[in-house]
Amino acid sequence: MTNHAPLETAPNDPARTEPGGSYHFEVMRRALDLIDADPHQSLDDLARALHMSPAHFQRTFSGWVGVSPKRYQQYLTLDHARRLLADRFTVLDTVGETGLTSGGRLHDLFIRWEAMSPGTYASGGGGLTIRWGWFDSPFGPALVMATDKGICGIGFASETGPEPAMADLRGRWPNATYVEDATAIKPLADAAFGAGGDVQLALIGAPFQIKVWEALLSIPTGHVTTYSEIAGAIGKPRAMRAVGTAVGRNPISWLIPCHRALRKSGGLGGYHWGLPVKRAMLAWEAAKTEDGAA
Repeated sequence: MTNHAPLETAPNDPARTEPGGSYHFEVMRRALDLIDADPHQSLDDLARALHMSPAHFQRTFSGWVGVSPKRYQQYLTLDHARRLLADRFTVLDTVGETGLTSGGRLHDLFIRWEAMSPGTYASGGGGLTIRWGWFDSPFGPALVMATDKGICGIGFASETGPEPAMADLRGRWPNATYVEDATAIKPLADAAFGAGGDVQLALIGAPFQIKVWEALLSIPTGHVTTYSEIAGAIGKPRAMRAVGTAVGRNPISWLIPCHRALRKSGGLGGYHWGLPVKRAMLAWEAAKTEDGAA
């Protein structure tokens, strides 16, 4: 079964497709720790701590996310998730036979997905050839994997390191054949991280997991939902723990936006590739959404 849903992202953003994208993220990652230690630091204080001039610091942030460091600082504070739940909470419809689609478009990226057969999942990917490569992304180095049906895996190495990220994704489908071929899948990675266009996903998971991932695909950019809301949307309102596990096992991070799932309390919950990456994604999207709506 093939489904379609739009995924918001900013088109033609050079900070996402040029090498500076990861550089910008690394600067932001260090700034995040400083802001956590003291949310009231001035632009000059942060720039000094990062060994940058205030002008360079401002250009770096503005180039990465499109807003000033002072504005972006608001999105990085620890209570940002609670504000998102209050202001940008998304109620999910029940998942039907054709899956969920999200309303509104602030981008030019269109997601199509196809669920692989249960037998492919049960066999550990036996018979599949999965090509892979490393790419620059707005959230640090990204490992992208794809079958001939489309992207099947995206992982981020800024917190875990490259070898654990590779072992993690390969461990999802241990019986597949893996071929390093960044050239072949570069168009898919470019589309995922900034070039826009159509992106095909190959969902390889158990039927319950795929239902959860389809629900995640319905959450608009800049908005969030809760684990309990996802459980209700897939017709399993008491299965919040199982939903949380399925969210955490999402193999196609960013494109299947598990970072938009939060606890009802306003806590971030977990994130497979590290909470700093989840916070950065939520902050980046909130800034882009406000910038696009301005």
